[in-house]
Amino acid sequence: MPELPEVEVVRAGLAPAVTTATITGVSVFDERALTRHTGSGDDFERTLTGRTVLAAARRGKFLWLPLDGGAEAIVGHLGMSGQLLLRAPGSPPERHERVRLDVAHPVHGDLAIAFADQRTFGSLAVDALQPTPDGAPGGFGDAAATVPTQVAHIARDALDPALDEKAVRARFSRSASGIKRVLLDQTVISGIGNIYADEALWAARIHPEQPARELSSRAVGSLLAAVRAVLEKALAEGGTSFDAQYVNVNGQAGYFAHSLNAYGRTGDPCPRCGRSIVRVAFTNRSSHFCASCQRRRRAE
Repeated sequence: MPELPEVEVVRAGLAPAVTTATITGVSVFDERALTRHTGSGDDFERTLTGRTVLAAARRGKFLWLPLDGGAEAIVGHLGMSGQLLLRAPGSPPERHERVRLDVAHPVHGDLAIAFADQRTFGSLAVDALQPTPDGAPGGFGDAAATVPTQVAHIARDALDPALDEKAVRARFSRSASGIKRVLLDQTVISGIGNIYADEALWAARIHPEQPARELSSRAVGSLLAAVRAVLEKALAEGGTSFDAQYVNVNGQAGYFAHSLNAYGRTGDPCPRCGRSIVRVAFTNRSSHFCASCQRRRRAE
């Protein structure tokens, strides 16, 4: 599933093409892509045609495009395999294309935005915007202090200047769950999935099953710093692509997979100590870590 770096790469690619663009046409080819939209496909088309996009914003793994009037936005979630692709107007449909938005930009001219999704877990919707409780911008890419109602329950992410680190630390200190499980909880801190949780825990030398409340203040600080460093490096490298399902708006893959230290490296030597990276079952996924560098500590 695309995580913060992959979604941010898509947002950054969309922003110059959609900001101040007018939506001139909407085509819904598969209403399964509108599972989060409260109306029909026809309603989605009617609501958007003629509207102007004000920005491209992101919080965690959610994207949204605020619309003129300031009360609504197009909310997008890429799910497991969703793609938002910029194409020339009238270009042939993409494989697994579900929705297409035709837009006219005052500088870039006519463009098409194709939403393709092989596994149909992603979605688009028109959603109401609501004020943020802290008065800070709702997400990266837009200065407005608003957030879609469908995204309001999602915590701010580690790269958000408005993240309340004290609140994150407090949630850690109250949780008996393993720290990886807490990192993946999007109501605690958003944007982190399996890949970047494993990478950050490796960097901070923390065992994924170490209870969050047993981490020292220093260990929590190291972990949060590692999360930020991993996400920033992944962003600089265009995200992580293991197959053709994650690409940027131009269809190009990211190359952070070449920089992974733990995730997906089962049996490979740990880059730090040389011992083998191990893989263990974790819910319906897996955890990858170094059993030597990332030992589970006893509670103090």
